[in-house]
Amino acid sequence: MSHSAATGVALVGWGYAGATLHAPLIAATSGLKLVAVASSRHAGPPASLTPALAAALAGCAWLPDLASVLALPEVQLVVLATPNQTHFPLAQMALAAGKHVLIDKPFALTLAQADALIAQAQATQRLLTVFHNRRWDSDFIELQQVLAEGCLGRVTHVESHLDRFRPQVRERWRESAQPGAGLWFDLGPHLLDQALQLFGEPESIQLHTQRQRDGALCDDWFHALLRYPRHCMVLHASVLAAQPAPRWTVHGTHGSYLRQQGDGQEEALKAGRMPALDARWGQGDAPGALTLAQPDGALAAAAPLSEGAGDWRHFYAGVCAALAGRVAAPPVTAQQARCVMDWLERGWGSQSSAHAGQAGS
Repeated sequence: MSHSAATGVALVGWGYAGATLHAPLIAATSGLKLVAVASSRHAGPPASLTPALAAALAGCAWLPDLASVLALPEVQLVVLATPNQTHFPLAQMALAAGKHVLIDKPFALTLAQADALIAQAQATQRLLTVFHNRRWDSDFIELQQVLAEGCLGRVTHVESHLDRFRPQVRERWRESAQPGAGLWFDLGPHLLDQALQLFGEPESIQLHTQRQRDGALCDDWFHALLRYPRHCMVLHASVLAAQPAPRWTVHGTHGSYLRQQGDGQEEALKAGRMPALDARWGQGDAPGALTLAQPDGALAAAAPLSEGAGDWRHFYAGVCAALAGRVAAPPVTAQQARCVMDWLERGWGSQSSAHAGQAGS
């Protein structure tokens, strides 16, 4: 591939993830060109497109399915923003056609499926990556900086929450009874990937899930405990939290870090803002707060943290650089995504183990 040629991208799936997240980010990435959209629901650009997004999609071919996309020689990268249970078969098809593949999280439904895709990508010498975009959240970047500075001392306890308030069950695949639906497979990959980036693999995981809303068909609440040698980490998500818990709570031997609100990029994209047209993209999120031990043992608030910027565009820029040969690997490697899939599956399996232990006690 010529280093100067733009990579032709096909976006498969025009649901929430495809329309709201991937299309604007692809459009904002120099070196990528969105040439086709595959959607079973739209034969052309929907009338609801904002003028900015419509302009970004100008000239795009709208096709009914992946098979139609794979027939286009100008398509080099296929982005799968489809229901979770379709990730594995669609990625197989795209790799078999010689395309590079980017999958919205989670990687697949099982670790075995992830391993099969990795083997296929290696055999076909195609790039395979997964959209773990929350590595580029402002809150996560800020926490990484705090931990790197060591001001908290040895970390003893971490809580990572993604709480929302959506009391009504909606008719969509993410809230259905189909495989891969539910909150653990939706938000669990984000929180697991961040945990693995911060602390590496835990010694164990214990997951609890529930269906808390009336009429819920799949889990809409989860609480996972990751055990490390000298600290524990809680991963938690709920859709019935009218007053969300802090996004991050971190305690250490020398102090604590608290971040009330998370990253604002998703809300900005939902509001129709386009990263390519926004000079202050990812900026403006309220920073966290530090409480640190003083030499006499007293606790006091530290100087305010400087405002950090999150930027999901770095993910796609990194993928583009890998495809062009400027870097050796994409920003999220298939093996890193496999590790997330491993712990996602282990977490789900830990519920059966816990119930079996209770039954036998």
